[in-house]
Amino acid sequence: MIETKLKFYTFAEYLEYQDGTDNKYELVNGELISLIPASGIHALILTFLFKEFYREIIRINAPWQVMPGNVGVRTTINKSRIPDLTIITAEQTELLKNMTTAILDSAPILVVEIVSPGNRDDDYRFKLSEYAVTEIPEYWIVDFEAQKISVLSLVNGFYEVEEFKNEDLIISGTFSELKLTVNQILSV
Repeated sequence: MIETKLKFYTFAEYLEYQDGTDNKYELVNGELISLIPASGIHALILTFLFKEFYREIIRINAPWQVMPGNVGVRTTINKSRIPDLTIITAEQTELLKNMTTAILDSAPILVVEIVSPGNRDDDYRFKLSEYAVTEIPEYWIVDFEAQKISVLSLVNGFYEVEEFKNEDLIISGTFSELKLTVNQILSV
């Protein structure tokens, strides 16, 4: 049996990595982790939230952009995550224009992760701690299987969690006037 050695990448190597496919990778402790294509419900929820955040950004005339799963966030020296949705500032938008790889070094305003059956620990444990250290002010975890949405707000370096279910109106510090219930999001 031939044993292959796992290659570990530096952050600089990750930024330059190309494998000739359309695959997306996160960098976790120097290892490339391939992102699995979204399920149908995952894609529908992502599209619904993208449209709602976009409308709200326009309505409140905020200088922000909502980015659908194509902007990474550097969370530590050798980690980079690609949230399902990322709300970024005007300054971050300007920085993206000159990047060869869309990976932010600064904290976005808000990130959303839609839980897939195989990555529950990633969203609820690992990304939670990484996003807190990165000082992302607000983190949403949309969990179709558990039929809930958790909104995590950063307070003194730690996330305070508020869970919403069914007809609960989601409360967001970033989008204080957004009027969405869990059922609206999960029954797309």
